[in-house]
Amino acid sequence: MGDFIKSVLVFAVAFATFTFPSTWLLMLFFGNMGMGLSYVATLPLGILVSVLLAGASSRGW
Repeated sequence: MGDFIKSVLVFAVAFATFTFPSTWLLMLFFGNMGMGLSYVATLPLGILVSVLLAGASSRGW
């Protein structure tokens, strides 16, 4: 059980680290539009943007 908890914590830290830049930029964008959204409110869209950027920048086989 201890290994499972460690792996979940590592996954959570990696997930937050990888999605932070796009989510932060979306927060700035929506803030300039007058919408005061928090990190948690923009996180789902930040996840989608991160996945789309990763897919667009990956090499095609």
